[in-house]
Order: sequence, then structure tokens, then C-alpha cells
Amino acid sequence: MTILNSIASWWMKKRMHQIELFMKYPHEVQNECLKKLLDAAKDTEWGKLYNYKNIQNAAQFKEAVPLQDYETLKPFIDRTRRGEQNILWNTDIIWFAKSSGTTNDKSKYIPVSKESLDECHYNGGRDMIAIYCSLYPENQLFTGKNLGLGGSLTTDSFGDYESQSGDLSAIVMNNLPIWAEFFRAPDLSIALMDKWDDKLEKLSHAIADENMVSLAGVPSWMLLIIKRVLEIKGKTSIIDVWPNLEVYFHGGVNFIPYREQFKALFNKKPGINYLELYNASEGFFGIQDQHDSDELLLMLDYGIYYEFMPVDDLGITSSKTLSLDEVTLDTNYALVISSTGGLWRYMVGDTIKFTSLHPYRFKITGRTKHFMNAFGEEVVVHNADKALSIACEKSGAQIKEYTAAPVYMDGKNSGTHEWLIEFEKQPNTIEYFTEMLDNALKSINSDYEAKRYKNLILKQPIVRSVPENTFYKWFELKNKLGGQHKVPRLSNDRKHVEEILGLMRP
Repeated sequence: MTILNSIASWWMKKRMHQIELFMKYPHEVQNECLKKLLDAAKDTEWGKLYNYKNIQNAAQFKEAVPLQDYETLKPFIDRTRRGEQNILWNTDIIWFAKSSGTTNDKSKYIPVSKESLDECHYNGGRDMIAIYCSLYPENQLFTGKNLGLGGSLTTDSFGDYESQSGDLSAIVMNNLPIWAEFFRAPDLSIALMDKWDDKLEKLSHAIADENMVSLAGVPSWMLLIIKRVLEIKGKTSIIDVWPNLEVYFHGGVNFIPYREQFKALFNKKPGINYLELYNASEGFFGIQDQHDSDELLLMLDYGIYYEFMPVDDLGITSSKTLSLDEVTLDTNYALVISSTGGLWRYMVGDTIKFTSLHPYRFKITGRTKHFMNAFGEEVVVHNADKALSIACEKSGAQIKEYTAAPVYMDGKNSGTHEWLIEFEKQPNTIEYFTEMLDNALKSINSDYEAKRYKNLILKQPIVRSVPENTFYKWFELKNKLGGQHKVPRLSNDRKHVEEILGLMRP
């Protein structure tokens, strides 16, 4: 196993030279990517509709093709799901990553072509390992097993035609080469189970006695697995179960609210390594490439052409996007992509902010639809996570899950924000935690601070501590159990908050 680990690590490090190339020549790589995308799709229905044959550059592309979201592409995607091909992409598409991104009733079906699977998602997984090997040359990543949390796949029948839909993780796992099974656990019969409660139990038992060296998955669901394994083994530290565990690859939600919980459960000195990923159903976009950093390297050679729209321009009919060579630091951008999956000028729904332009590194700041701006306060998820982290540090608390929504003015009273928080560790007092949260938000968001002036528009927030497993029960009620479903952090309406409060009423 030691020899195998050395060979695999050496092979992974070779990829770092290619990563260094796109870091050195980012604009050339992106321009070449756009040309390849246009050439591949020029004879598709979509390519003919927008005259791809005659588009020569990014400016012409932006002029010719309108911005898209899921609703505008949905008719083309639905036809592809039913068996029509050569519509959005030039190769057959039979897989669809089912994604809600939140807990909305309607699911999105993101097309996954063979090219997007091979060139984007698999390359992202490879580069995750390559970057880790580069950062930690003494790693022993290939001497044991990796736990990757997966979802499930279903077959959708449309007359004589069948396509497959499910979590992206399930599509990826189901198409991995046979040799990859040697490095992961549990086996696919458990990993792809569709009933989450049964999967949690069988998965935990299956991996409890394995030699796990790495974990990968959404933090909230990974915590459930770790805690169940600890119960099975009668331990309080996961290192007593998996002594060779060395890294946790995480993504999907901000890790700040979960970090202290993982540290407590890992309890290893000098500590477990952490590496953040930005992988979505639409594509694999970023990987942390520095030690102890919250910045992600934008991955530029995965068959994705990027555009960026300043968040302040969202909703403006004449709004224009910027190419990579036009972006600036510390500006909040909505992410727009064109990809080998047949997504064209597609607004992903995420917002990012560049922290470096040489190379291009960024932070995820939130969602275009997940923010609170009921009173002009413009609180985004990035603000919320940072403020909660400060409040936890000052009050001794740890947060498991949270969501927040406005309480609107009623004519006599000012408005406020209502926070429903499931604490892993309760604060000294809710009153002190609330005060620290309020103060932190004022210190990091000038719009919030202005609206809080003398309580004229916004009063101090309301923080409610909800019972253990409240969010789990809510997911269960909505049939949304599984690692791909995430708690909507911030909303401008009270739908989610009222549903959760309803669970607590007699």
C-alpha cells in the first residue's frame, strides 16, 4: 500500500503543472474554452437558433445569446429527458442531476453529458486529490478508504424511452471505473440507497470497521454519520475509530458554523486537514489550493466558460455580464456559466467575490435568491455566517443548523429578523447571543447598521433556539432527507420559518 500511495501521489502531482498553466494564462484558456463549446454545439438545435457558426468571440456570444435561468431552459431540458437529442448539446444526454439547491417543492433537472461528467466532475475529483497531495506531500491518502456521501438514482420512463435522474453524487459514483471502488467505502449497494434513514444505519455499520483516511460530503449530513459511528463503536472521538483519518473534503454550505463541532469530534493533534470544494450539479467550479484558507481557486479548464454579473445589476433589463479579464476585487458577482452539459449563459444562482486576480481566487458569498432585503438591509449568507461565528465565539455556543426570515412592519412596530437556530451547544444565554449577533451584523454590514439606527426600521433580532433534530424532522416531513438538500439560510418570506415553527406547536 505504501508503494501504491507513492505512485498515486506522484501521478497526481503531475496534474499540478497543468493547473499552473491555466493559472498563468487564464484568459487564453477561457477564450479557447468558449471556442470549443461553440464549435461542439454549432449544429445542435440551440446552436442553430443562435447562429453559433458565425460567433467569433465573447462579445458576439453575449450579444447573440440571452441570459438564461432554469425556467427558460426547462422546455429544452424536458424534451431531452424524454429522449430528443442534439438540442442543447451534440452528444446524447441520459443523466440528469436532480437539484433543488434549497427545499423548494420543484426540482431542477440539470443535464449531465458524458463530457461534463468526464471533463468537469471527474477532473474536479482528481484535482481535489492532486491539490491535496501538493499541499501535504507526506499524505497517506491511498493507504485506506474514502467515505463519499452519495444520493440515489431513479429511472424515469417516457413511453419507450428511459433516462436517469438523481443526485449528482449518485451519477458520479455509478459511473466510476471499477478500480475506484478499491479506494472508497461503503459499496454501491449501500451508497446509492434511496431511503435516507435506512442508508444512515447501514452505511454507519459498514464503515465503522474500515480504515478510513478521508471523508467527503456536506457538513450537516456528515455529522450525522460520524455521530452514529461513534454510537456504534462506543467512542467519543472519531480518531479512536479511524486513527489514520487525515482530511475532510467539504462543500455545499459554509463550513464556519460547523468547524468547532468537527474539531471536537475529530479530537486529533496536530489536527485533521480540511479542504473546501465548490462543486454543484451544474459544474465543479473551485478548490481550496492554499493551507488554512477560505479562498477557492477558480478551475478554468473543465469545459466551463464563465461570466460574472454584478449583483447590483440583477433584475435590470439591460444588465451586462463581465468576462474573467474584466472582474475586480471585492465586488459581489452572480455566477453565469456555459458548459459541456448544454447550459448556455446560465445563471447558477450563486454569488461570489474575487479575493485575488493573479491567480483568480474567490469566496462564495451566497445565493442570488437567498438573502434578506426586506428593509434595504441586504444581508447575504456570507454576512450571516460570519456574524453567527462571532456570536458563537463570544457566547460559547455551537450551531448545528439555522434559518432566518424577516418579521415585517405592522404599521406601529418596526420590523426585525427572526432566527431559528438548532444549537449543538447552547450559548450562555440567548439574550447575550442575540446581542452579539446583532452587533456583529452591524459591524460587517453597513446597510444593516443603518436600518438598525434607533430601532426606527429594524429592531434587535429575535433568536429562537429550536429543539434537537427540528430541521431533520422538517426535511423528513418534506421528503427531503439526503445530503443534496440544504437548509435555506436566509429568505425574504416566512414560508420556511412558519413551517418549522409549526412543528413546534402542540
